Amino acid sequence: MAEKVVLAGGSGFLGQALAKVLLARGVDVVVLTRRPKAQRNDGARQVSWAPATFPASSNPISYPLPILEARAGAKELVAAEAWAAALEGAAALVNFAGCSVNCVHHAENQRAILRTRVDSVRALGAAVRACRQPPAVWVQCSATGYYGDVRDRVCSETSAVGRGFMAEVCRAWEAAFAEQELTASRKVMLRIGVVLGRRGGAYPALRRLTRFFLGGPAGSGDQGVSWIHVDDLTGMIAEAIANAEWRGVYNVCAPEPVTNAEFMRALREVQRRPWAPSAPALAVRFVARWLLRSEGRLILEGPRVVPQRALAAGYRFKYEKLAAALAALAER
Repeated sequence: MAEKVVLAGGSGFLGQALAKVLLARGVDVVVLTRRPKAQRNDGARQVSWAPATFPASSNPISYPLPILEARAGAKELVAAEAWAAALEGAAALVNFAGCSVNCVHHAENQRAILRTRVDSVRALGAAVRACRQPPAVWVQCSATGYYGDVRDRVCSETSAVGRGFMAEVCRAWEAAFAEQELTASRKVMLRIGVVLGRRGGAYPALRRLTRFFLGGPAGSGDQGVSWIHVDDLTGMIAEAIANAEWRGVYNVCAPEPVTNAEFMRALREVQRRPWAPSAPALAVRFVARWLLRSEGRLILEGPRVVPQRALAAGYRFKYEKLAAALAALAER
């Protein structure tokens, strides 16, 4: 029987990329998704899920921001047994679930960004505990936004949590994962950086801007871009699944983070475009909010992060240099 890997929230760009790699290796891929399609072209199986509530916790998470209050009176999950059937006997569970942060961060969207992440972790925790044979490993996704907008130092896995909305979301997300007491499942937390791929992530939009001679730095340009090619993202997740030595927190980004100005310069060079002026921070915020319906801080803020633990574990990156990664993406 083929090895089974369950991808929660696996219908997006990252989940599809990982599913493609796993399916090519003969793995039985099961995708837990809110909106199952009639049929997936890649051969992955789909199971519908909608974690509307989370189990009551003996260690409730407190949120320092007023808009991020915890819900009172949460009930035990009714659907835990149904999800346990999908997880039963799996080699791994990988959780990508959480609504997109690529939106305007007003109060309602902030609540959704937080709650879909915390709820999914607690829902899956209840399902894993209901399994007779739980997944051997649970790989949980977080983000390098955990470190906040740090510009004066490079962050490793031991660096402190930062400040700001995204840092608080990541802190609560990871705390929800930490509270899951699992005796039979190895736990791995991946803080994922800016993923570069042809069909998703930041690359397509930045490539279009650059081709239209709008490839200058955003704001000051000194904010960090902790990037990773999608092939290395899937490679690191596969390693986290297969290697029993991988436990705890790992940064998922290339060994050489860059500033926004350095990133855009490298992109202009690959796209053969000349120098372009920087976009003022106020203009970036205006365009993001009113034209792109997104959040300017996603462009204007960012830490520089290194994958210290993955390097120490001997992981070999396919793309260590930004220029090589961008050149590979530009190939037809």
